[in-house]
Amino acid sequence: MTTNKILTAGIMACLTVFSLPAKVPATGDFHFNADGKFKIMQITDTHIIWDSPHSQETVIMLQQVLDAENPDLVIFTGDVVTGKPYRKGLDMVVEPLLSRQIPWALVPGNHDDEQDLSREELAEMLHGYPFFAGKMRKIKNVTGYGNYVLEVRGHGSKSVKALLYCMDSGAYSGMKPLVDGYAWFAFDQVDWYRRTSQKYTSANGGQPLPALAFFHIPLPEYRMAVHGGTVGTGSRLEDECSPDVNSGMFLSMLEKGDVMGTFVGHDHVNDYVVNYYGIALVYGRFSGSKTTYTQMKNGVRLIELTENRRGFRTWVRLNEDIVIEDIRVPDDF
Repeated sequence: MTTNKILTAGIMACLTVFSLPAKVPATGDFHFNADGKFKIMQITDTHIIWDSPHSQETVIMLQQVLDAENPDLVIFTGDVVTGKPYRKGLDMVVEPLLSRQIPWALVPGNHDDEQDLSREELAEMLHGYPFFAGKMRKIKNVTGYGNYVLEVRGHGSKSVKALLYCMDSGAYSGMKPLVDGYAWFAFDQVDWYRRTSQKYTSANGGQPLPALAFFHIPLPEYRMAVHGGTVGTGSRLEDECSPDVNSGMFLSMLEKGDVMGTFVGHDHVNDYVVNYYGIALVYGRFSGSKTTYTQMKNGVRLIELTENRRGFRTWVRLNEDIVIEDIRVPDDF
C-alpha cells in the first residue's frame, strides 16, 4: 500500500470512529482550567492538497505539536485547503484533532472558496464535523461567513471571563479596478463587532472583557505599525498584504477597549508581533508546506490566557520540540 493510501485509510478510520455526535463544547462552554489558564493553538495557511506528499509533512508536524502542547482549542485562520476536493483535504488536516478529541474552530481565507465549495457550502459542511466549535452560519445583514464569538468562562463558574472573536476577513476587493488588492472588513462587520463588544461590556458592569480576535488578512495597521517604526519581535520577510483601504476595524477595537491582540495569517513568511497603540498585532506561524510559497520551517502559534488578567503569553512551536519567540503581552513591550 502506498504512503498516500495508508494516510487516507487512517483518516477514514478515524472519521468512522468519531461519526457519532460529538460532545463538543458549545459556544460559551469553554472554561479556564484549575490553574486559571486557557491555551489556544493557531494553525494558519496549511494549504492542504490531499494527495500531496508535502501536505503529509504538515499533518506529521501537527501531530507532534498537538502532543507537545495539548491545547484547549485550535483555531484555523484561513487558507486551510487549496486543492480539490476540499472535503478530502479538510479530512486530512483535522484528523489529528479528531483523534485527540480537541475542539476546533475556523475562519476562511481568500483561497478557501476557490476549490469546489462556496463559502456558504463550506460553512454548512463544517457544522457536520466532530468537535467543531465554531459558528459559521450566516448572520443576517452581516457580510461573510465566520463572524462569531467563543466565550471562555471562569474555572468552575458560569461567568464569562474572556472572548475570542472569529471574523471573516473576505478575499479580494469588490471594487476593482478602482480599488485593487485584498478585501477589507465591511462596515456591517465593524458594526457587528461594535454591537457585540458593547453587549458583553454592558453585561460586565461597563468593564470590557479581555478579548482576542482571529481572522485571515492582516489589517492595514500591521503595515502602518511597521512602516511607522514600531519595534516588534519575530520575523518579517515580506510586505504586509493588507487591504488598500481602511474601514476602521482597528479603531473600533481601540475604542471598545476589549481586544488585546489580533491574530492573522495570509503572509507566509511573517510571524512577528508588534504592539500598536496597546493592541498586539500578531502573525501566526506558517503551518503549511511546499504546496505553496514558503521560506520558513512550518509550525504553529500558541496563545495562553490567564483568568482575571488582561494580557497573554504567546510563543511559536515548531516540530522537533523547538520553541521560539516566547513573549508576554503587554509586559515585554
